[in-house]
Amino acid sequence: MNRAVIAAICSAVVAGGTGYWVGHAPHGAEPIMQSMAPPAPGADDDRVLYYRNPMGLADTSPVPKNDVMGMAYIPVHAKDTQDPGTVTISPGRMQILGVRTAPVESRAPLITTVRATGVVKFDERRLATVTTRAEGWIEKLDVAATGEAVRRGQVLAWVYAPDVAAAEQEYLVAAGLEQDGHPGSAHGDGTALREASVQRLRALDVPVDEVDRLRRTGQASRRIAVRASKDGVVTDKPAIEGMRVAAGDPLYRLADLSSVWMIADIQEAELGLVHPGQAVTATFTAFPGRTFDGTVDFIYPVLASDTRTARVRVVIPNRDLALRAEMFANATIKTSAIPTTETVLTVPDSAVIDGGIRQVVLVATGEGRFTPRAVKVGTHGDGRVQILDGLVDGEHVVTSANFLIDAESNLKSALQAISTADKGDAR
Repeated sequence: MNRAVIAAICSAVVAGGTGYWVGHAPHGAEPIMQSMAPPAPGADDDRVLYYRNPMGLADTSPVPKNDVMGMAYIPVHAKDTQDPGTVTISPGRMQILGVRTAPVESRAPLITTVRATGVVKFDERRLATVTTRAEGWIEKLDVAATGEAVRRGQVLAWVYAPDVAAAEQEYLVAAGLEQDGHPGSAHGDGTALREASVQRLRALDVPVDEVDRLRRTGQASRRIAVRASKDGVVTDKPAIEGMRVAAGDPLYRLADLSSVWMIADIQEAELGLVHPGQAVTATFTAFPGRTFDGTVDFIYPVLASDTRTARVRVVIPNRDLALRAEMFANATIKTSAIPTTETVLTVPDSAVIDGGIRQVVLVATGEGRFTPRAVKVGTHGDGRVQILDGLVDGEHVVTSANFLIDAESNLKSALQAISTADKGDAR
């Protein structure tokens, strides 16, 4: 036999398991593939051409008979030879096998759910470092513990800064000269000196209210107040009472927790479905039964090489401050699987038999006949799959028992190929 015959025999052997299952059905049960009714007189399509071995062996018989195990040979009708893969099933057998069909439908864009895990992080845009612009020593801490909540403008610490004390004295001298009216004195213009001293105080980050106090009281202070620059909680406190600090040294780090980030890991295969602005629902083990709503804010440009996942930044409002950094989260993202407003052809996921190289569905053509058809599939969502090519709206496809019917179809095609090849060799 040639290569085509050998390939057909291999396919028959692979599908033979289905024939064995059929042959071992309960006593009296019908085989999977049989005609719907006795041949009508004069109807050429209902003529029985031959009977094939129920075990898938490459032997046929011109008359009905049983094999060595007592299983009846299966008739092959002329109408079935029009499509080698068409399978005919009686109504009773369809009920036993649980054959179900569903229509090919036109639907709006599929909506799919992307599931991910994530970790809560501080919103980097809501972080702040409290420092001083003058060298000095910390004399007192009003906020002395990490985790404390603070308000904008609240005094956190008191620092003795010689440079600030000198600048305040300079301001008082300049203000005195201005009041005495000595614009041409050796000390220069009093007004200009006062303005210069105010600028120096501001450069040293002396707050406006301290300058107002200095103007009202005429008394310089030996220490300055370090204040919170925003509402938040203290996440880090390097400051220790009595320590010396240089200009620019961080004294406190603050985080505004009214909004937090969740960094979610998205599988590479689903990354194309996720876009900024999509709604996210997150749950946390610390709050069973409660959900938190967020929004996709940013997709990081680099994937993790070891896990093949992409990081997605989700912004979640945290008005009651329930969420804390490093909390573990489970997230779902509702995405549009097809970014279009047009309807698309879809079938249930279970209707598609994916062989890896190609995808096949079994089309119900009426009167218990089912024909395999190769299709081109698109995206998945809502338990359905998009059909790009191979089906038309309104056709019906098998959604259950399709693997059994497909195996029977493959066996029939293989036998048809063997029969055709044998006839060719005989010639």
